[in-house]
Amino acid sequence: MFTIGEFARLGRVSVRMLRHYDGIGLLRPAAVDPHTGYRYYRADQLRRLNRVIALKELGLTLEQVRDVVDDAVDVGELRGMLRLRHAQLAAQVEADTARLREVEARLRMIETEGRMTTEDVVLKEIAPVRIAELTALAASYEAPAISPVIQPLYPELFRRLADAHIPPAGPTIAWYEPAGDGEAVVVHAGVTVAADPSAARDVAVVDLPAVPTAATVVHHGPMDEVDRSMQVLARWIEDNGYRADGYAREVYLDYCQDEPEKGVTELQIPVSRR
Repeated sequence: MFTIGEFARLGRVSVRMLRHYDGIGLLRPAAVDPHTGYRYYRADQLRRLNRVIALKELGLTLEQVRDVVDDAVDVGELRGMLRLRHAQLAAQVEADTARLREVEARLRMIETEGRMTTEDVVLKEIAPVRIAELTALAASYEAPAISPVIQPLYPELFRRLADAHIPPAGPTIAWYEPAGDGEAVVVHAGVTVAADPSAARDVAVVDLPAVPTAATVVHHGPMDEVDRSMQVLARWIEDNGYRADGYAREVYLDYCQDEPEKGVTELQIPVSRR
Protein backbone atom coordinates (compact mmCIF):
# COMPACT_ATOMS: atom_id res chain seq x y z
CA MET A 1 0.00 0.00 0.00
CA PHE A 2 0.95 3.65 -0.37
CA THR A 3 1.02 6.51 2.10
CA ILE A 4 -1.31 9.41 1.41
CA GLY A 5 1.62 11.46 0.09
CA GLU A 6 2.74 8.70 -2.27
CA PHE A 7 -0.82 8.10 -3.46
CA ALA A 8 -1.32 11.83 -4.04
CA ARG A 9 1.79 11.96 -6.25
CA LEU A 10 0.68 8.87 -8.19
CA GLY A 11 -2.77 10.32 -8.71
CA ARG A 12 -1.45 13.84 -9.37
CA VAL A 13 -3.67 15.42 -6.74
CA SER A 14 -3.01 17.19 -3.46
CA VAL A 15 -2.93 15.53 -0.05
CA ARG A 16 -5.49 18.07 1.09
CA MET A 17 -7.86 16.94 -1.66
CA LEU A 18 -7.51 13.30 -0.62
CA ARG A 19 -8.27 14.23 2.97
CA HIS A 20 -11.36 16.11 1.81
CA TYR A 21 -12.54 13.16 -0.29
CA ASP A 22 -12.07 10.94 2.74
CA GLY A 23 -14.02 13.35 4.92
CA ILE A 24 -17.07 13.36 2.61
CA GLY A 25 -16.92 9.62 1.93
CA LEU A 26 -15.97 9.97 -1.71
CA LEU A 27 -12.66 8.11 -1.53
CA ARG A 28 -11.89 6.35 1.73
CA PRO A 29 -8.33 5.09 2.38
CA ALA A 30 -7.84 1.34 2.26
CA ALA A 31 -6.49 1.39 5.81
CA VAL A 32 -5.89 3.83 8.65
CA ASP A 33 -3.22 3.20 11.31
CA PRO A 34 -5.17 3.21 14.61
CA HIS A 35 -2.20 4.63 16.49
CA THR A 36 -0.92 7.36 14.14
CA GLY A 37 -4.01 8.04 12.04
CA TYR A 38 -1.93 7.71 8.88
CA ARG A 39 -3.95 6.87 5.78
CA TYR A 40 -2.90 4.16 3.31
CA TYR A 41 -4.20 3.49 -0.19
CA ARG A 42 -4.08 0.60 -2.64
CA ALA A 43 -3.01 0.89 -6.27
CA ASP A 44 -6.45 -0.18 -7.52
CA GLN A 45 -7.96 2.88 -5.83
CA LEU A 46 -6.33 5.03 -8.51
CA ARG A 47 -9.10 3.83 -10.83
CA ARG A 48 -11.76 5.40 -8.61
CA LEU A 49 -9.68 8.54 -8.11
CA ASN A 50 -9.25 8.99 -11.86
CA ARG A 51 -13.02 8.67 -12.38
CA VAL A 52 -13.68 11.17 -9.62
CA ILE A 53 -11.31 13.73 -11.15
CA ALA A 54 -12.66 13.22 -14.68
CA LEU A 55 -16.29 13.63 -13.60
CA LYS A 56 -15.48 16.65 -11.44
CA GLU A 57 -13.71 18.34 -14.35
CA LEU A 58 -16.84 17.78 -16.43
CA GLY A 59 -18.59 20.03 -13.95
CA LEU A 60 -20.49 17.51 -11.85
CA THR A 61 -20.88 18.28 -8.18
CA LEU A 62 -19.03 16.05 -5.71
CA GLU A 63 -22.40 14.61 -4.65
CA GLN A 64 -23.18 13.72 -8.26
CA VAL A 65 -19.69 12.28 -8.67
CA ARG A 66 -20.19 10.06 -5.62
CA ASP A 67 -23.49 8.76 -7.00
CA VAL A 68 -21.87 7.94 -10.34
CA VAL A 69 -18.80 6.14 -9.00
CA ASP A 70 -20.93 4.29 -6.44
CA ASP A 71 -23.24 3.14 -9.28
CA ALA A 72 -26.16 4.97 -7.67
CA VAL A 73 -27.22 6.33 -11.08
CA ASP A 74 -28.04 4.26 -14.13
CA VAL A 75 -26.61 4.73 -17.60
CA GLY A 76 -29.58 6.79 -18.77
CA GLU A 77 -29.26 9.24 -15.89
CA LEU A 78 -25.52 9.54 -16.43
CA ARG A 79 -26.06 10.18 -20.12
CA GLY A 80 -28.54 12.93 -19.27
CA MET A 81 -26.14 14.53 -16.80
CA LEU A 82 -23.32 14.52 -19.33
CA ARG A 83 -25.53 15.87 -22.13
CA LEU A 84 -26.62 18.71 -19.87
CA ARG A 85 -23.00 19.50 -19.03
CA HIS A 86 -22.10 19.31 -22.72
CA ALA A 87 -24.78 21.90 -23.51
CA GLN A 88 -23.58 24.14 -20.67
CA LEU A 89 -19.98 23.99 -21.88
CA ALA A 90 -21.02 24.64 -25.49
CA ALA A 91 -22.99 27.71 -24.39
CA GLN A 92 -20.03 28.91 -22.36
CA VAL A 93 -17.68 28.48 -25.33
CA GLU A 94 -20.10 30.41 -27.55
CA ALA A 95 -20.37 33.22 -25.01
CA ASP A 96 -16.60 33.35 -24.54
CA THR A 97 -16.08 33.39 -28.32
CA ALA A 98 -18.50 36.31 -28.64
CA ARG A 99 -16.68 38.18 -25.88
CA LEU A 100 -13.36 37.50 -27.60
CA ARG A 101 -14.70 38.93 -30.87
CA GLU A 102 -15.88 42.02 -29.01
CA VAL A 103 -12.47 42.49 -27.36
CA GLU A 104 -10.74 42.08 -30.72
CA ALA A 105 -13.08 44.63 -32.26
CA ARG A 106 -12.34 47.08 -29.44
CA LEU A 107 -8.61 46.58 -29.96
CA ARG A 108 -8.94 47.21 -33.70
CA MET A 109 -10.98 50.33 -32.95
CA ILE A 110 -8.25 51.63 -30.64
CA GLU A 111 -5.55 50.81 -33.19
CA THR A 112 -7.39 52.70 -35.96
CA GLU A 113 -8.24 55.77 -33.90
CA GLY A 114 -7.17 58.86 -35.80
CA ARG A 115 -7.24 57.24 -39.24
CA MET A 116 -10.91 58.09 -39.73
CA THR A 117 -11.43 61.81 -39.13
CA THR A 118 -14.44 64.02 -38.57
CA GLU A 119 -13.95 65.24 -42.14
CA ASP A 120 -15.79 62.06 -43.15
CA VAL A 121 -18.98 63.29 -41.43
CA VAL A 122 -21.71 64.74 -43.68
CA LEU A 123 -24.53 66.93 -42.36
CA LYS A 124 -27.71 66.40 -44.39
CA GLU A 125 -31.48 66.10 -44.45
CA ILE A 126 -32.96 62.59 -44.38
CA ALA A 127 -36.14 62.10 -46.41
CA PRO A 128 -39.09 60.17 -44.92
CA VAL A 129 -39.04 56.46 -45.72
CA ARG A 130 -41.63 53.70 -45.57
CA ILE A 131 -40.44 50.43 -44.14
CA ALA A 132 -41.73 47.00 -43.19
CA GLU A 133 -40.37 46.00 -39.81
CA LEU A 134 -40.18 43.37 -37.11
CA THR A 135 -39.22 44.18 -33.54
CA ALA A 136 -37.84 42.27 -30.59
CA LEU A 137 -36.51 43.00 -27.13
CA ALA A 138 -32.81 42.92 -26.20
CA ALA A 139 -31.46 43.01 -22.67
CA SER A 140 -29.22 46.04 -23.29
CA TYR A 141 -27.36 48.08 -25.93
CA GLU A 142 -24.27 45.86 -25.61
CA ALA A 143 -23.29 44.08 -28.81
CA PRO A 144 -23.57 40.55 -27.31
CA ALA A 145 -27.16 41.40 -26.34
CA ILE A 146 -28.15 43.07 -29.64
CA SER A 147 -26.59 40.71 -32.21
CA PRO A 148 -28.45 37.47 -31.37
CA VAL A 149 -31.73 39.40 -31.26
CA ILE A 150 -31.50 41.36 -34.50
CA GLN A 151 -29.83 38.75 -36.71
CA PRO A 152 -32.81 36.33 -36.88
CA LEU A 153 -35.27 39.17 -37.51
CA TYR A 154 -34.15 39.89 -41.06
CA PRO A 155 -34.54 36.35 -42.50
CA GLU A 156 -37.99 36.17 -40.89
CA LEU A 157 -38.88 39.64 -42.19
CA PHE A 158 -37.92 38.74 -45.77
CA ARG A 159 -39.81 35.43 -45.51
CA ARG A 160 -42.99 37.23 -44.48
CA LEU A 161 -42.55 39.85 -47.20
CA ALA A 162 -42.13 37.12 -49.80
CA ASP A 163 -45.32 35.43 -48.58
CA ALA A 164 -47.11 38.78 -48.90
CA HIS A 165 -45.59 39.40 -52.36
CA ILE A 166 -44.00 42.65 -51.20
CA PRO A 167 -40.56 43.23 -52.73
CA PRO A 168 -37.94 45.36 -50.96
CA ALA A 169 -37.69 48.82 -52.49
CA GLY A 170 -34.46 49.97 -50.83
CA PRO A 171 -31.89 49.19 -48.16
CA THR A 172 -32.47 47.54 -44.82
CA ILE A 173 -32.55 49.81 -41.77
CA ALA A 174 -32.13 49.20 -38.05
CA TRP A 175 -32.58 51.38 -35.03
CA TYR A 176 -32.99 50.97 -31.30
CA GLU A 177 -34.97 52.68 -28.56
CA PRO A 178 -35.26 52.19 -24.79
CA ALA A 179 -37.97 49.75 -23.75
CA GLY A 180 -38.58 51.55 -20.45
CA ASP A 181 -36.72 52.79 -17.43
CA GLY A 182 -34.32 49.82 -17.32
CA GLU A 183 -31.59 48.72 -19.72
CA ALA A 184 -33.86 46.75 -22.09
CA VAL A 185 -33.91 47.89 -25.72
CA VAL A 186 -36.51 47.58 -28.48
CA VAL A 187 -34.69 46.40 -31.59
CA HIS A 188 -36.24 47.48 -34.92
CA ALA A 189 -35.26 45.54 -38.05
CA GLY A 190 -36.73 47.04 -41.20
CA VAL A 191 -36.44 47.22 -44.96
CA THR A 192 -37.60 49.93 -47.34
CA VAL A 193 -40.84 49.02 -49.15
CA ALA A 194 -43.47 50.64 -51.37
CA ALA A 195 -46.60 49.14 -49.83
CA ASP A 196 -49.89 50.26 -48.34
CA PRO A 197 -49.49 50.36 -44.54
CA SER A 198 -53.22 49.86 -44.01
CA ALA A 199 -53.29 46.40 -45.56
CA ALA A 200 -53.49 43.54 -43.05
CA ARG A 201 -50.21 41.61 -42.93
CA ASP A 202 -48.05 39.82 -40.40
CA VAL A 203 -45.44 42.61 -40.60
CA ALA A 204 -45.79 46.22 -39.56
CA VAL A 205 -45.52 48.82 -42.33
CA VAL A 206 -44.63 52.21 -40.88
CA ASP A 207 -43.34 55.55 -42.08
CA LEU A 208 -40.11 56.80 -40.56
CA PRO A 209 -40.35 60.58 -40.44
CA ALA A 210 -37.98 62.91 -42.19
CA VAL A 211 -34.96 64.10 -40.25
CA PRO A 212 -34.33 67.79 -40.95
CA THR A 213 -30.69 67.59 -39.90
CA ALA A 214 -28.64 64.46 -39.38
CA ALA A 215 -24.94 63.91 -38.85
CA THR A 216 -23.98 60.94 -40.99
CA VAL A 217 -20.92 58.86 -41.67
CA VAL A 218 -20.34 55.79 -43.80
CA HIS A 219 -18.95 52.83 -41.87
CA HIS A 220 -16.93 50.28 -43.82
CA GLY A 221 -16.53 46.83 -42.29
CA PRO A 222 -18.37 44.56 -39.86
CA MET A 223 -20.90 45.96 -37.43
CA ASP A 224 -18.95 44.66 -34.46
CA GLU A 225 -16.47 47.44 -35.27
CA VAL A 226 -19.09 50.17 -35.63
CA ASP A 227 -18.00 51.84 -32.37
CA ARG A 228 -15.05 53.50 -34.09
CA SER A 229 -17.39 55.21 -36.57
CA MET A 230 -19.79 56.17 -33.79
CA GLN A 231 -16.83 57.68 -31.98
CA VAL A 232 -16.09 59.87 -35.00
CA LEU A 233 -19.73 61.00 -35.17
CA ALA A 234 -19.80 61.80 -31.46
CA ARG A 235 -16.63 63.86 -31.73
CA TRP A 236 -17.98 65.79 -34.73
CA ILE A 237 -21.29 66.52 -32.97
CA GLU A 238 -19.51 67.81 -29.89
CA ASP A 239 -16.86 69.82 -31.78
CA ASN A 240 -19.42 71.54 -34.01
CA GLY A 241 -21.89 72.72 -31.39
CA TYR A 242 -24.63 70.15 -31.99
CA ARG A 243 -26.42 67.67 -29.74
CA ALA A 244 -27.96 64.31 -30.56
CA ASP A 245 -31.71 64.71 -31.01
CA GLY A 246 -33.27 61.28 -31.46
CA TYR A 247 -32.43 57.68 -32.18
CA ALA A 248 -29.57 56.73 -34.47
CA ARG A 249 -30.37 54.73 -37.60
CA GLU A 250 -28.18 52.16 -39.32
CA VAL A 251 -28.80 52.05 -43.07
CA TYR A 252 -27.18 48.96 -44.59
CA LEU A 253 -26.09 50.15 -48.03
CA ASP A 254 -24.21 46.93 -48.78
CA TYR A 255 -24.84 44.10 -46.36
CA CYS A 256 -22.52 41.10 -46.75
CA GLN A 257 -23.57 38.33 -44.38
CA ASP A 258 -20.87 35.92 -45.55
CA GLU A 259 -18.18 38.61 -45.72
CA PRO A 260 -19.06 41.20 -43.05
CA GLU A 261 -15.73 42.96 -43.51
CA LYS A 262 -17.06 44.14 -46.90
CA GLY A 263 -20.19 45.68 -45.41
CA VAL A 264 -21.07 49.34 -46.00
CA THR A 265 -23.39 51.06 -43.51
CA GLU A 266 -24.47 54.68 -43.19
CA LEU A 267 -24.91 55.81 -39.59
CA GLN A 268 -27.43 58.61 -39.15
CA ILE A 269 -27.88 60.60 -35.94
CA PRO A 270 -30.54 63.37 -35.79
CA VAL A 271 -28.94 66.53 -34.41
CA SER A 272 -29.88 70.06 -33.49
CA ARG A 273 -27.92 73.12 -32.45
CA ARG A 274 -27.05 73.48 -28.78
